[in-house]
Amino acid sequence: MSLFLEFHLIQNFAPSNLNRDDTGAPKDALFGGQRRARISSQCLKRAVRLTAQAQELVPAANRAVRTKKLLQLLLERLAGRDPEEARQKIEMVLAGVGLKLKDDGKTEYLLFLGDNEVAGLAGLIEQHWDALVTSAGEKKSKKEAKAAVPPEITKQAKALLDGGKAVDVALFGRMLADLPSVNQDAACQVAHAISTHRVEREFDYFTAVDDKGDADETGAGMIGQVEFNSATLYRYAVLDLRKLMANLQGDRELALSSVAAFTQALVRAIPSGKQNSFAAHNPPEFVGVCLRHGAPLSLANAFEKPVAPRGDQALTAQSVQALADYEAKLAAVYGQAEDRWLVLDLTTRWPAERGQAQANLGALAAASQALAAQALEA
Repeated sequence: MSLFLEFHLIQNFAPSNLNRDDTGAPKDALFGGQRRARISSQCLKRAVRLTAQAQELVPAANRAVRTKKLLQLLLERLAGRDPEEARQKIEMVLAGVGLKLKDDGKTEYLLFLGDNEVAGLAGLIEQHWDALVTSAGEKKSKKEAKAAVPPEITKQAKALLDGGKAVDVALFGRMLADLPSVNQDAACQVAHAISTHRVEREFDYFTAVDDKGDADETGAGMIGQVEFNSATLYRYAVLDLRKLMANLQGDRELALSSVAAFTQALVRAIPSGKQNSFAAHNPPEFVGVCLRHGAPLSLANAFEKPVAPRGDQALTAQSVQALADYEAKLAAVYGQAEDRWLVLDLTTRWPAERGQAQANLGALAAASQALAAQALEA
């Protein structure tokens, strides 16, 4: 049976510009025929990864890095060798698996690699140092460079690129165009966050004064404007528990600890856009974790008709109420009797009988891990 752990968040941000489009304006979208504030899925996933790293929620050996600078990472691990010779051997091994370096030493596109994979490649080069015979200055085509690597070394290098039990690779997946055999389907899907209500953009006209201006320089040294908004957002993510464990090579203990880490990181994650100007550090008012046994159920359509501001009720409270009402209607048709909820609710609008209330984020993360453990054992 399928097992999906869903995360439903209601989060109100003060005036901010957390995720900008190509013009510098806050991202938005039409939903239910109304303009909504939006934070993109990719922006949220990066914020989750950086939060997990900053707060050390995942061991360093089980993290990944997204970079074009694989050469630099490998040179750091081969610091005891001659740098130029090491560079040639690194380039040779990477070419063997189809990852050619450009003239500036960077890979052709961003790679998403686990720390164990990077360490493994460095160890392989060290182990076969003498067998990797290079020819300095000789330009080779991608095909020729690949063929120059001893087949056994190429085979070992490809075997090392197995995800390395990196939690963020297991969660968010990866695609390497030149090495499709090491692609990994994501265990986690993250929706674009959208506001539960209609939103209009606002403009901040600002001036900056020259501290060293002369007496006759009475005007501003600089003027400009920045766009921003304020919104109560619905955030949704879903985690396929069986896929997560498969991506982590069947390591059940690591998969379960990853559930707790992901819960903490997802709730605490706030994008960094323009934070020096707005400081919108506003945690969620509501976090609901639901174990689904059938199929995932996004509750975004609870806000197809936008929540309307009222003087006597907060938008967050109204949004949680709308979420609860819609979930009851949707689950009655598409849910399963075995589905279970865990709730962290500061608005007190979620029905007390629908799920186990948690006192704080730490308790919610622990309960989510325990719920996942029970489900995988069943």
